[in-house]
Amino acid sequence: MAFHRRPKQPSRTRVTVLTTAAAAAVAFSANAANAAPSEQPSKDEVKAKVDKLYEEAEQATEKYNGAREKQEKLQKEISTIQDNVARGQEELNELRDDMGLAAAAQYRTGSVDESVQLFLSSDPDDYLDRATTADQLSAQQVEQLNRIQDKQRELAQDRAEASDKLKDLAATRTELGSKKKEVQGKLAEAQKLLNSLTAAEKAALAAEDARASRSASERVDLGNTGAASGRAMAAFQAAQSVLGSPYVYGASGPSSFDCSGLTSWAFAQAGVSIPRTSQAQASAGTRIYSQSDLKVGDLVLFYGDLHHVGFYAGNGQVLHAPRTGTVVRYESINNMPFQFGVRI
Repeated sequence: MAFHRRPKQPSRTRVTVLTTAAAAAVAFSANAANAAPSEQPSKDEVKAKVDKLYEEAEQATEKYNGAREKQEKLQKEISTIQDNVARGQEELNELRDDMGLAAAAQYRTGSVDESVQLFLSSDPDDYLDRATTADQLSAQQVEQLNRIQDKQRELAQDRAEASDKLKDLAATRTELGSKKKEVQGKLAEAQKLLNSLTAAEKAALAAEDARASRSASERVDLGNTGAASGRAMAAFQAAQSVLGSPYVYGASGPSSFDCSGLTSWAFAQAGVSIPRTSQAQASAGTRIYSQSDLKVGDLVLFYGDLHHVGFYAGNGQVLHAPRTGTVVRYESINNMPFQFGVRI
């Protein structure tokens, strides 16, 4: 007779464990589904993240400005060196032509001396270094060969300097492109966050910015603080004339500005040349560490790495180009971490 093994029934304990696990999984899924909507950041959270991204974008913008300023400087230096090389080559050619004419005159008389033959057939530097027939050279020939030698060395140095600067220029252009992408990436990320808001939330943020951005026609109490100097006041008044102009990264006027673009442009209107970036402007004059000592037209630097700059306007107000999405406006000096002022 055949025997059939009866299937083993799951134990009560195992059934209980499996049932509990399944219930927990279902509960977890339900909780996750219910929690999903709350993961959407609030308007204030989005604003905080966007403000942080804008600050990071401005940091990258000042580095971009520095790289662009360096690029322009290198281009001018390279152009000057290349002009010097061209002129030097012309002078060298004239010296060689003069030597050639002397050789031709000797050839016609049938008396080309060994020194001139060596010069015409080899490097005069090498010749002068190893010449053993110096007594065969006239004083005039020695002087001419020395001038040729000096000019060749000068041209070699100029060409080497130009080559080094061209390499530096290539690296600077790479850095410029990198910083530009970084700025654009931060701005795109901020815009993505803003796009996630509802229409009502976007309107609320726009209203907040509108209240903060005072137009040139609105009165701001600037008190009666004196000006740092006549040229500082002239620069400040130039900045006042563009109140309401939009912030654009890398812009330095006359219709749009970033922070250091505004200050450098304004001082240029006053006939004063200052560096382009906020970090460089921090060293352009005498530092004022106490807010109570600030005068109208002083530059004011903010944040530990000095990536933001504006004008002191009096009565605890600054005139500056704040960030993307805003305009040139007045704002309380206490809205940002003040580091020091600079009197130009």
